[in-house]
Amino acid sequence: MNACYEEKKHIAILEGAVENTNEAFVTIDQNHKVLHFNKAAERIFGYSREEVIGRDLDVIMAPACSRDHRKAVQRYIRTRAPRRIGHATEITATRKSGETFPARISFSVSEVEGKLYFTAIVRDLTETKALQERMIRSERLAALGQVVAEINHEIKNPLVLIGGFARQLINQARDEKTLKKLKIIADEVLRLENLLKDLRVFYSPRTVKSEDVDIHSLLMEVHDLIKSDCRAKKIQTSFETDGRKAIVKGDREKLKQVFLNLVNNGIEAMEKGGHLSLRSDVKGDRVEIMIVDEGCGIPKQEQEKIFSPFYTTKRHGTGLGLSISKSIIEDHAGSSFFVKSEEGKGTRFTVSMPLVKKTQ
Repeated sequence: MNACYEEKKHIAILEGAVENTNEAFVTIDQNHKVLHFNKAAERIFGYSREEVIGRDLDVIMAPACSRDHRKAVQRYIRTRAPRRIGHATEITATRKSGETFPARISFSVSEVEGKLYFTAIVRDLTETKALQERMIRSERLAALGQVVAEINHEIKNPLVLIGGFARQLINQARDEKTLKKLKIIADEVLRLENLLKDLRVFYSPRTVKSEDVDIHSLLMEVHDLIKSDCRAKKIQTSFETDGRKAIVKGDREKLKQVFLNLVNNGIEAMEKGGHLSLRSDVKGDRVEIMIVDEGCGIPKQEQEKIFSPFYTTKRHGTGLGLSISKSIIEDHAGSSFFVKSEEGKGTRFTVSMPLVKKTQ
């Protein structure tokens, strides 16, 4: 009696452990029929147990993978020679939605009353791979940052001297051709100084403060800063909120840098005037910040490139502003950055950030 009770208790413990682990457990019989599909399997693959248990494993596998898996099962039944059993391997798996994801899979086999049962243990590596990529990127940026700092040091001082002398000569020049050439020199020096500044920001290790930031207050400050410049360029501006409080965790100065960069992009895109809108909306536990211009828009073929370093459609741009802005937003946990644009009609940049607490 006690032995039977102890056995049942151990089975219950094991069942609970398998059911509540982070790895997907999928067990099939010799005929490829699914017998067990734990909670993690439901979460990882996106199928409910009702959709899978009692059905062929094909339901969660791509046709090519299913054929290979079926052959491997039949080969093991015939030969009892394990190839993948007992070993872990990395694969690309597919969710119900059609999304593919990296996974580590290992197999085990059990024989009960003369019948074989195969169990796959699957771990979703999406977050692990993303973390590895971020670490590799950080290491590369740190190395490049050191190089950029050294180059910056060597080039900045001569550039400042060249620019200073050029501006002095502009004030003294009387010949129109000489004046034109000196202005070109001064403009190009300024462009290179801006490039060096952006390079330093882009490749330097970033630290993001974690403080409460009132998005409405910050946007109002940005709006106040650009109003007079917009009036001079015949650009109308508006600032709107949905009236609900929006507090996020972040670095206020860096977020201000992002929003100023986006509104300045909008101003530059409206050479003939137009309307520039700043708006924030609370949606559930997030806030969306939208900056919309009625400028020239971004051609469809160029929209995927605008966040790439050094890619620019501006005559005097460095091609790093949007890359830096996107990186700053992504450095804020849970935040994202989107762009929607139509050539000839304008551009909308949307920044989505999680709220500190649910807005009343």
